[in-house]
Amino acid sequence: MDIGIFTIGDVTVDPTTGRAPSEHERIQNTVTIARHAEQAGLDVFATGQHHNPPFVAPANPPILMAHLAAMTDSIRLSTATTLITTTDPVRIAEDYSYVQHLSLGRVDLMLGRGNTGPVYPWFGKDIRAGIPLAVENYALLHRLWREESVDWNGRYRTPLQDFTATPRPLDDVAPFVWHGSIRSPEIAEQAAYYGDGFFHNNIFWPMSHTARMVNLYRQRFEHYGHGAAHQAFVGLGGQVFMRRNSQDAVREFRPYFDNAPVYGHGPSLEEFTAQTPLTVGTPEQVIERTLSFQEWAGDYQRQLFLIDHAGLPLKTVLEQIDMLGEDVAPALRKEFDARRPADVPDAPTHEWLVERHRAGKDPAPGGRPGSPAVNEREGE
Repeated sequence: MDIGIFTIGDVTVDPTTGRAPSEHERIQNTVTIARHAEQAGLDVFATGQHHNPPFVAPANPPILMAHLAAMTDSIRLSTATTLITTTDPVRIAEDYSYVQHLSLGRVDLMLGRGNTGPVYPWFGKDIRAGIPLAVENYALLHRLWREESVDWNGRYRTPLQDFTATPRPLDDVAPFVWHGSIRSPEIAEQAAYYGDGFFHNNIFWPMSHTARMVNLYRQRFEHYGHGAAHQAFVGLGGQVFMRRNSQDAVREFRPYFDNAPVYGHGPSLEEFTAQTPLTVGTPEQVIERTLSFQEWAGDYQRQLFLIDHAGLPLKTVLEQIDMLGEDVAPALRKEFDARRPADVPDAPTHEWLVERHRAGKDPAPGGRPGSPAVNEREGE
């Protein structure tokens, strides 16, 4: 089980002091947070991709990831998310292969459509074509990482002829891809089609909705012959705020929740924690709540928490990381590992992907011969 954190890089006024960090301060704090996560024993640090205030998560995440690769030794670096709709697939292929080399394979990425409407026209795209863009762009990206000479003609970018993306992926193995979505079944289908991972950022919706999305992905993963449904690669998001006393946690977090740029000025903190996976309380309460996710999503491989949102000061964020590393992550790993059947894989690493590739067991997009998907198509 991977346990880690993700950031969306918002620059938000601290409601308790009236002070907002500068963009420079927020960027430097993000580096500090990632390094502290490694020191605390967490497995993953993931960064968002944004092009608009109040976010300073990088417009090009590989810039931050390359810097972090030089500043860290073991933590895996990921995204949450890379915008597959408005970022050129050629740019994604080359940038992430480069970071893959710099980090010695400590890179994977989560692809998503993005839900900030104005971003699409800034890059010459139409948000109404969000799903077709995600489907077509990933089809090209998948090939760019696996074929040295690519001919391409699609709807949304200029054609390619005999094109080679450089550098080639480390050890001829592409970074592992998680397809991230909150509400789009087409993205769960896409993840299953390729045998990739599916990440549901379940910080806004009830677990019943998360369960429907994850179960769809699992069923289709099996349909395409990549393995049994329970062997699919699932990741979940979440948000927590902890103190040793639950009343202290609620009291301290409330002003940040009430003024958060994403969900503030809406439901109360009590309503939101009751209806979504947001957990505000003690580390023990976070452990108990997170373990309950398995009842809805099955055995899953990655759990990322948002902990630096809404103007929380750096000191508080580092304290949250310490509690994750000292209390939460060890307990979750121990219990999830004890529950997980032997045939359910761990979260993919570069070494695991290399071994799978050399054994000739890479997933076949659309299904292996004999899979229900292939049999269905051949019967048409």
